Amino acid sequence: MTDAAAPREDDELDDAIRGRLLADPALILHDRDLMRALVAAREAELGANVIDIRGRAMEALESRLDRLEAAHETVISAAYENQSGTQTIHRAIIALLEPVDFAGFLDMLNVEVAPILRVDTLRLVMETANVADPQPDPNGALQMMPAGTVAQLISAGRRAPRGADIILRKAASETLAIHGEPVASEALLPIDLGPNRHPALLLMGSAEPGRFTPAQGTDLLRFFGQVFRLVLLGWLRE
Repeated sequence: MTDAAAPREDDELDDAIRGRLLADPALILHDRDLMRALVAAREAELGANVIDIRGRAMEALESRLDRLEAAHETVISAAYENQSGTQTIHRAIIALLEPVDFAGFLDMLNVEVAPILRVDTLRLVMETANVADPQPDPNGALQMMPAGTVAQLISAGRRAPRGADIILRKAASETLAIHGEPVASEALLPIDLGPNRHPALLLMGSAEPGRFTPAQGTDLLRFFGQVFRLVLLGWLRE
């Protein structure tokens, strides 16, 4: 004969859950799915003609929390990318300082610096008045070109040159021969070598269309260009 007064196994389980929730009610608050189910059950109990303002307020707060979390993740991601980019530039600068002669410096551009920067081509364009119409060397890091070439590469057919600003853009037809291989995007870092010297240009190319775009920041590339300029001036003085 079954004892009606004896507690059922389900009741014991319910009591255990009830006791845990009473001991720590925050368990419900920290579980979005559970809170959403409770609100839905409450609204269903009230009927279709009654609006639970508390439930609507909780939905609005939940939506705002989702936006805040997304913004937080974006900030964390940007900070990580910035830190990673800084470390990359530092490694590239250390590689620039290692060579013991100018030939080694030029070799280093393609052998180590370009892979560190994750670019497919890295060319140093320097102007000279001694050669009327030199041909680009597809495999050479140093490209000696006639006077006025740097301004032409920077303008890339535009009416007004962009000045000394770093340029991130889709690869232009004017630079393809200097890259020596197909690239989809490029970065141009003008280099001022001082008075009585022709300007120079550091040209980076990538097969990825989104590797260099005008919307990207240029602070790290500008810092790299400034260090590159000082290193290059040091070699030119020797």
